[in-house]
Amino acid sequence: MSETEPDVIDLLAGIPKGSRLDGVRAERKQARDNAQKSYEALLAPKFPGGVTAEDRYAVAAFVAGLHRDARIVAFYMDGLGAQDRGRDVVEAIMAEIALAAADGPYGSYPPGPLTVEDKSGPVHKISEANRRALGARLSAALEHAHLLTFHPRDATPAALQSLLDAGWSTTDIVTLSQLVAFLSFQIRVVAGLRILAASVSQA
Repeated sequence: MSETEPDVIDLLAGIPKGSRLDGVRAERKQARDNAQKSYEALLAPKFPGGVTAEDRYAVAAFVAGLHRDARIVAFYMDGLGAQDRGRDVVEAIMAEIALAAADGPYGSYPPGPLTVEDKSGPVHKISEANRRALGARLSAALEHAHLLTFHPRDATPAALQSLLDAGWSTTDIVTLSQLVAFLSFQIRVVAGLRILAASVSQA
């Protein structure tokens, strides 16, 4: 991260430079730097491969929407809107966020003691109208993101086959899965820092 480039977690959590919470984060410099490097590697890589910037921002915005974080949704939607086809995709993504709302997690464990925690829930499929706007490839990526967010136990080989059928390579699928996992981490860290910032301001 360059000296002038903002730390994205600080930005999303609303942590100003020089603040008390900024000082707290500075005590964990390696963790802070690694989170930023992960963001840069997944959202702005030097060699994006088969996962375009539009794909990355679309999935990120969708996942943020599934976690119901309006500020992070807006951040990634801005990144999506800056892409060549981004503005055409934003409306469809917003519509799918509303349709895909759930509580989770859902899914089934293999037969055994953990099956008492089995819970059924909706498996999201992109609507036909939005599938036309998004295309088969991105639609499959969003369905995969929903699966990993709400049905992590159900990420079976059969579920992954739909991504292959839509044109994603195995390397692309790994990238998409890493992106969803990173967003889950980032959103939770930001939420925790916002709570901490509120408690610090009241101290």
